[in-house]
Amino acid sequence: MTHGYDSRYAWGRLAAGLAIAIIGGIGLWTPVTILPTIEAEFGLGRGGASLPYTATMIGFSLGGVAMGRLADRRGIMLPVMLGSVMLSLGFVAAALAQSYWQFILAQAILIGFFGSSSTFGPMVADISLWFLRRRGIAVAVVASGNYLAGAIWPPLLLKAIDAYGWRVSYIAIGIICLVTMLPLAFLMRRRPAFATDVPRETRKASPSEPARTAPFYLQGLLMLAGIACCVAMSMPQVHMIAYCGDLGYGAAAGAEMLRIMLFAGVVSRLISGFIADRIGGVGTLILGSTLQCLALIFYLPFDGLMSLYIVSALFGLSQGGIVPSYALIVRDNFPARQAGVRISLVLTATVVGMALGGWMSGIIFDMTGSYDMAFLNGIAWNVLNMAIALWLLLRRLPKAAVPKFT
Repeated sequence: MTHGYDSRYAWGRLAAGLAIAIIGGIGLWTPVTILPTIEAEFGLGRGGASLPYTATMIGFSLGGVAMGRLADRRGIMLPVMLGSVMLSLGFVAAALAQSYWQFILAQAILIGFFGSSSTFGPMVADISLWFLRRRGIAVAVVASGNYLAGAIWPPLLLKAIDAYGWRVSYIAIGIICLVTMLPLAFLMRRRPAFATDVPRETRKASPSEPARTAPFYLQGLLMLAGIACCVAMSMPQVHMIAYCGDLGYGAAAGAEMLRIMLFAGVVSRLISGFIADRIGGVGTLILGSTLQCLALIFYLPFDGLMSLYIVSALFGLSQGGIVPSYALIVRDNFPARQAGVRISLVLTATVVGMALGGWMSGIIFDMTGSYDMAFLNGIAWNVLNMAIALWLLLRRLPKAAVPKFT
C-alpha cells in the first residue's frame, strides 16, 4: 500500500481521524448539554452556569496549541493517546466534584487542555499533510468530527442523565473515551515523511493564493477572524437548549434543534470542502461568513417552535465551512513543518471565540433577561469577521482589479 498524498492509506487515516474527533469532541459538548443541570446543582445564574463551558473551551484552546507543537515534533499518535487517558480521568474527576470550582477545574484542565484538545486543531493539521488535490474535502471531513460529536452526544447524554443522573453518565463517558480512543491512536502512528512544501512555481495555482504578507501580521489577523466568527457562532450553539427552555419548549426541543443544527453543519462542511477545492479557502470563508450573518439575523424575528427548527437548520447549513477554511488559508501561506502549531493557533482562536461568546451571551442574558441583545452582539462580531475576510480577498487581487475610491 502506498502512503503518499491522496493515497488509499491517507483516506483510511482520515476515517480513523474522524472517529477520534467524534469521540474526543464529547468534551466540548457535555457542559453545553448539562448547563441547566449545573445551574440547579450548584445554585447558579445563567452566566455562572455558562462558565464551565467557557473554562473548558479556554483549556481546549491552550491545549490545542501545545498539542499541535507536540504533534509537529512527535506525530499525532502521542497527543491522541495522552488525550484519551486525560479525558477518562477528567470525566471521572468531574463526576466526583463536590464543589462548583472542582467541576470547573476538571472540565478546563483534564477534559479541555489535556483531553479533547488533540482531536481538533492538531488532527486537522495532521490530515492536511496527507492530501494535496483533495485537501479541501479531507480537512472538511475531519473538521466535521466536532459537529458530529455535538449532534450525536447531547441527546444520548440527556437520556442517560434522566435515567442515571449526570454523575454516573460522566463516569460512563470517561470509560468510553479510554477504550475507544487508545486503539484508534495506534492507527495514527505513521508520520508523513513525504509531506514537504510543494514549491509555488511547480504546483497548480490556487484560487486562494495570496500576496505575501508578514507572517505574524497574517497569523494575527486570521486568529482575530477566528475569534470573531465563533463569538457569533456560539450564541445558537451554546445557548439553544437553555433558550428553548426559557421559551417554554423544553430542553429536549433545544437539544433536538442543536442536533439538527450540527448535522446541517456537517453537510455544510462537506459541501464547503468540495467548494474550497475549487475556489480556495478565502472564497469559502467569505461565503460562509456572509451566510452565517444572515442566519443569525433570522433568529431575531422568528422564535416560534417550528420557526426555530427551520432557522437552526439554516444556521447549520450556512456556517459549516468557515472553520475548515482557515486551515486551508494557513496551508497556502506557511510551511508544512509548521502546520500543527499554526493551524492549531488559528483553530484555537475559533475555540476562544466560542468560549468568549458563550460566556458573553450568558452575561447579556442575566443583564437584560432576554437573548435578543446576545444575538445582536453575535451579529456585530460576524460583521468584523466579514471585514477581515474581504481584506484577505482584496490583498490577493491584482492591483489593477482593486477599485480606488476618491
